[in-house]
Amino acid sequence: MHQDTGEEHLKRSLSNRHIQLIAIGGAIGTGLFMGSGKTISLAGPSIIFVYMIIGFMLFFVMRAMGELLLSNLQYKSFSDFATDLLGPWAGFFTGWTYWFCWVVTGIADVVAIAGYAQFWFPELPQWMPALMCVALLLSLNLATVKLFGEMEFWFAMVKIVAIVCLILVGIYMVGTGYTSPSGTRAALSHLWADGGMFPKGIMGFFAGFQIAVFAFVGIELVGAAAAETKDPEKTLPKAINSIPIRIIMFYVLALITIMCVTPWNSVHADKSPFVELFLLAGLPAAAGVINFVVMTSAASSANSGIFSTSRMLYGLAQEGDAPEGFARLSSRAVPARGLLFSCICLLGGVVLIYIEPNVMTAFTLVTTISAICFMFVWAIILLSYLAYRKHRPALHAASKYKMPGGVGMCWACLAFFAFVLGLLALQDDTRQALYVTPLWFIALAVGYGASRTGRAARAARLP
Repeated sequence: MHQDTGEEHLKRSLSNRHIQLIAIGGAIGTGLFMGSGKTISLAGPSIIFVYMIIGFMLFFVMRAMGELLLSNLQYKSFSDFATDLLGPWAGFFTGWTYWFCWVVTGIADVVAIAGYAQFWFPELPQWMPALMCVALLLSLNLATVKLFGEMEFWFAMVKIVAIVCLILVGIYMVGTGYTSPSGTRAALSHLWADGGMFPKGIMGFFAGFQIAVFAFVGIELVGAAAAETKDPEKTLPKAINSIPIRIIMFYVLALITIMCVTPWNSVHADKSPFVELFLLAGLPAAAGVINFVVMTSAASSANSGIFSTSRMLYGLAQEGDAPEGFARLSSRAVPARGLLFSCICLLGGVVLIYIEPNVMTAFTLVTTISAICFMFVWAIILLSYLAYRKHRPALHAASKYKMPGGVGMCWACLAFFAFVLGLLALQDDTRQALYVTPLWFIALAVGYGASRTGRAARAARLP
């Protein structure tokens, strides 16, 4: 748990309205808008089952996190309970890895935003919209926590309206038997008529997991925001319990709609099927509108990343695992130094654009690294829960929000993450990230050793 470092504390400024929309925004990642074309082309209609399986497993991770956070309201994030239940190493590794996760994800989002800006401003250098986006999000986050909640509320609202419109337009097109200019008729039978539900076989089904996992990153953001929620005992369970409904609504129904209107083998891997569907519907402004929606989605993800990384640095600094300057809050109760440092790191996205001009190639590499690191954080949440069940049985017995399936479901989720890591070795573009990511954990181990040595030396100098 955090040590007290004076009178500076994060304020519980987020209301139920904010936390519900933060949870929805976290569940609708950039991977859905940007990556769904690639996942459909890899797996065909079986991608529906991929999203359902991942969503099912992550629901239990979120329930474990919910029970842990509510077992002790002194916990401000999952880094706190990892430190308390598994030891200082777990808090250090979890806090810094979660920071790294969101910096990497934010870089992917900044790259995406720079690419989307070319739609309206093709002559503008790509580094300019990337820089402007980071500067805007920094200035807004520096204001107040409530403003972050308000921004995320409206960012999430744009995403929700876009997906609901897509589903309604798709249902109308299927219901009226709409025929595209190429002669393809919208029909539910497209889900099984072109090679069945598993047209690419079991390996194609497995190949869909990488980007699909990335689509869910940020689902745990509701836990990172718990410290700034006015009534966590009510809002946290409500947000977590509605995750299955959101997954069915925003992922499964959206993908079914896309593949009913456009046969899966006609979906382009490098294009957003959301844009394609609205263009088929004959909406002339569709490309511009959806480009705005996807850009908003990327900005929402980057906004979430800036928020969560600064809070994680604040927690690490309170534990003595990060420079103590990150533990200081501004007059508006915002960890301003952590925000500034994270935003400087996000500018790595500008460098990435120059190194790898192909947005989808850069996106796949960065998102795979992010997905691996997020799975590590999710695994730490589960390991913390196992330690909690073993060492704090009285707290579990008294809990009003117990995780369904308990210990057995924890092990099932851990086995699933190991399985997904194995799948990443099967594709060339994801295998590169699998080779690179361990370097982060090696650097962390060195950093952790250095921080413990420095702490021991300081303690030895004390009288």
